Amino acid sequence: VQLQASGGGLVQPGGSLRLSCVVSGAFNYIIEMGWFRRAPGKERVLVAVVNSGTNYGDSVKGRFTISRDNAKHMVSLEMNNLKVEDTAIYYCYTDLGGTWGPTGSYWGQGTLVTVSS
Repeated sequence: VQLQASGGGLVQPGGSLRLSCVVSGAFNYIIEMGWFRRAPGKERVLVAVVNSGTNYGDSVKGRFTISRDNAKHMVSLEMNNLKVEDTAIYYCYTDLGGTWGPTGSYWGQGTLVTVSS
């Protein structure tokens, strides 16, 4: 199972970025997909996850929107009104289930988002 994330980069405060992540490999089904982030000197925290519904970290509610394309095994994160404190490495995550193949949590390699003027 591999997770390939894209879309990170440098953006000014108030700007927008879109992250995407594709899950590839042989597996039965995806239970949940989402994003976590680790800011410099801090622990990894929830940004947003999507399963049958969505769940957001408090600091991004109203600014970030997570979406999922089941056919493409892809999760996207639309980030608007970005703030300096959103600067972090963003990690794509998935939780797999099923009666065959790999199950459990898998992580992508991380993509850097830098918000700076």
